[in-house]
Amino acid sequence: MKLTSILAIYVLFWTLSLFLVLPFGVRTAEEEGTKAAPGHAESAPHRFSFGKAALRATILSAVLTGLYVANYVFGWIRVEDVDWLN
Repeated sequence: MKLTSILAIYVLFWTLSLFLVLPFGVRTAEEEGTKAAPGHAESAPHRFSFGKAALRATILSAVLTGLYVANYVFGWIRVEDVDWLN
């Protein structure tokens, strides 16, 4: 597998991982003990840290990419293994 292919897969995993980890660690204004700002939804995050979310996505996507490449090299799960219709 080429390095550019691995990089492209990593970027795809990172994008999906970012959306996956966004809800973790988020607290609303009510949970923080403050009042929500006027015009904000009650469920809006009190404080959002893109850096934390990006770090979590980076770690998760690195693990997923590593597993994907390892599966590609060692062939743990093949197409025939997931062909449940035949």
